[in-house]
Amino acid sequence: MTDEFFLVSVKLEDIPNHGTIEFVCNSWVYNFRSYKKNRIFFVNDTYLPSATPAPLLKYRKEELEVLRGDGTGKRKDFDRIYDYDVYNDLGNPDGGDPRPILGGSSIYPYPRRVRTGRERTRTDPNSEKPGEVYVPRDENFGHLKSSDFLTYGIKSLSHDVIPLFKSAIFQLRVTSSEFESFEDVRSLYEGGIKLPTDILSQISPLPALKEIFRTDGENVLQFPPPHVAKVSKSGWMTDEEFAREVIAGVNPNVIRRLQEFPPKSTLDPTLYGDQTSTITKEQLEINMGGVTVEEALSTQRLFILDYQDAFIPYLTRINSLPTAKAYATRTILFLKDDGTLKPLAIELSKPHPDGDNLGPESIVVLPATEGVDSTIWLLAKAHVIVNDSGYHQLVSHWLNTHAVMEPFAIATNRHLSVLHPIYKLLYPHYRDTININGLARQSLINADGIIEKSFLPGKYSIEMSSSVYKNWVFTDQALPADLVKRGLAIEDPSAPHGLRLVIEDYPYAVDGLEIWDAIKTWVHEYVSLYYPTDAAVQQDTELQAWWKEAVEKGHGDLKEKPWWPKMQTTEDLIQSCSIIVWTASALHAAVNFGQYPYGGLILNRPTLARRFIPAEGTPEYDEMVKNPQKAYLRTITPKFETLIDLSVIEILSRHASDEIYLGERETPNWTTDKKALEAFKRFGSKLTGIEGKINARNSDPSLRNRTGPVQLPYTLLHRSSEEGLTFKGIPNSISI
Repeated sequence: MTDEFFLVSVKLEDIPNHGTIEFVCNSWVYNFRSYKKNRIFFVNDTYLPSATPAPLLKYRKEELEVLRGDGTGKRKDFDRIYDYDVYNDLGNPDGGDPRPILGGSSIYPYPRRVRTGRERTRTDPNSEKPGEVYVPRDENFGHLKSSDFLTYGIKSLSHDVIPLFKSAIFQLRVTSSEFESFEDVRSLYEGGIKLPTDILSQISPLPALKEIFRTDGENVLQFPPPHVAKVSKSGWMTDEEFAREVIAGVNPNVIRRLQEFPPKSTLDPTLYGDQTSTITKEQLEINMGGVTVEEALSTQRLFILDYQDAFIPYLTRINSLPTAKAYATRTILFLKDDGTLKPLAIELSKPHPDGDNLGPESIVVLPATEGVDSTIWLLAKAHVIVNDSGYHQLVSHWLNTHAVMEPFAIATNRHLSVLHPIYKLLYPHYRDTININGLARQSLINADGIIEKSFLPGKYSIEMSSSVYKNWVFTDQALPADLVKRGLAIEDPSAPHGLRLVIEDYPYAVDGLEIWDAIKTWVHEYVSLYYPTDAAVQQDTELQAWWKEAVEKGHGDLKEKPWWPKMQTTEDLIQSCSIIVWTASALHAAVNFGQYPYGGLILNRPTLARRFIPAEGTPEYDEMVKNPQKAYLRTITPKFETLIDLSVIEILSRHASDEIYLGERETPNWTTDKKALEAFKRFGSKLTGIEGKINARNSDPSLRNRTGPVQLPYTLLHRSSEEGLTFKGIPNSISI
């Protein structure tokens, strides 16, 4: 006899005056002794609070009170309580490995996570002991969900596989701890890495990892070939591919249009000195085909990938870590006549050895195709990508999708009844997010977790994302606002979507704007069914409580910011819901499911930097002249950390067999409102049409940024996908 069961639905037939009534439940049910109040399930009708039938009002209120809890005690497995807490469980103070508490302060602001209520550590009474995290029971579908197969893979990787990798590489010395050539790197998926029988026998039986690693019966562990290297082995080395991935890679939303020269910094000069760029006009104009910097600025042809301000405040500490030797980077790119981007210069900066306040020590590296200068240029690009990889994982991916969405999921469950139309709109876009975020706090972003082990910022990783959160703006998460803010689009009512793209062949923006408009249209049609006037929004008590708490508690450290929508108009509601749906679905898909396809080749997306550019007259410089590949490999991620990185991003880049994609629902009976169902059907049809347009663009040879030298079509915003590692598919929610 089990103490729990999963109730999918209940159907009552032959009810007088009603016929058949169906309850869609999708909830875990425990023995009644586990509950202080009886479980309540509602039929799938939709009611605003003011229009709720009188007999249901008591139950509607009571159910929300249960979900809010009383804010005390340690959460138990069977609890269904949604409450807030700060990130005070990432470190291990009692083990001598503390981390700052994120959230609840102006120094380390952060979105809130679900409260667990675990015991506090002896060393720091404000920190919780690490261990199993609480996830409200209905957020954790357990053995019913195949996506749990993948999340268990992360746990197995963290607890079982990484120690075995370390044993194999560092203790048994069965393989060099360094890659010796590019061919050696490619052997990870072309031939495999040989491991001792006892090591392999411990890895192979782990069920969640059988799909991740392949074995051939000869003690060889093999990764799947990454998409970026399937057609061309060396395309990643070209300047065109390096630049293309800035707008069509896994981190396509950081590039900005350069609007002033030289580029300046927003860092406090009393703390960090003068961080103004040292790149000169003369250096840029060497490769601009006769165009001057002034002309290029006025014609909107210069762009920058700027990681100076994100990394400089942390570099002194990062570079004090055992093997880290990293720069903060600025890369300036030029829009060519054929629509592709061309890197013109890379600035590499590190803090002054006598103090951060003295400003940076910087070098500028220019493109080169021959001799030692071409190796230095390749190394400079690697340092840019190391910055990009860290920023992508910590900010573009974790902070800007996973972390910022959790407060909205908590507030929705606490204040919007399952009968509420906005609950029915948003609920599918929270599926598994609290679950996967809890897992991340256990194994990925925790002290000495997978991210700290294999990405540049190391132990300062999540602290660094807190610094970026200070400047996060909810309304700028809307794709049109984001593009305008970065200078990549100009508002133009006559243009498609009301925007004129500065880079016309910008795959992420072109595809994304179509998805954004489809989402906004669907949300507008749906919201209009229930809120004909602004007064209807203002008078909805549940809606107002939801938004107030999402802002003031969920994102409490930013609650005073003037940009928050006031939730007084239908446009406030439509825009806010559209941003939530976009962030959970398309934005997350764009920055997540390309991780292994691009980063599975560590040469293309290194995550660590271990050497500065060698100075002439040093042994490292001589090695660079004699063996460029070895110099490159000694600079980037070494073998052990590569195995960790590839293993985790391979899991994160997969779709589960039960994935539910944008424009789909888990059940066709998600509402009884026929007009809502018709609008949703139109949404799905529009998304199907967008898929066809994406395929057509990818087949257009004039759009060179769609596939690039590596011949990898941009499909990350292609709505549907098969199971597995596909480089496409937009799930409804952040479920991995």
